Amino acid sequence: MEISWFEAALAFLAGMVVAFIWYQKGPIANAWERLTGVTPDRSRPARLRNMTQLAIANLVTALGLTVAISLAAATTGNASMGMALLVGFAAWLTFSASTLLQHNAFELKPPMLTVINTSYQLAMFLAMSIVIGLV
Repeated sequence: MEISWFEAALAFLAGMVVAFIWYQKGPIANAWERLTGVTPDRSRPARLRNMTQLAIANLVTALGLTVAISLAAATTGNASMGMALLVGFAAWLTFSASTLLQHNAFELKPPMLTVINTSYQLAMFLAMSIVIGLV
């Protein structure tokens, strides 16, 4: 099995595009701001730190998905888009959604915030998986 750095780089870019689109002004961002109390003015001082953390997290996720999808394809002999999406969905469900659900529940965060954030994560994992599956 070999890691495709090109696939990982494209998946990273796909994740950044999803983040950019997801949190643009509109219904999702407005609901997120209302539920978190985090406004553009409040987050501006931490923008560089937040964007750096986003980039690092997306890089780790892109690399992890690239390895997982490559490993699944090598193990099963199935390098289809369906396999890439299945791996991406399974990774989201087992690592991202389950972790975020328990954290938000114990922190008494609004259920709608959990829906918004886990939906974003799902969109990101699947977008990355599609890119990896296409390349």
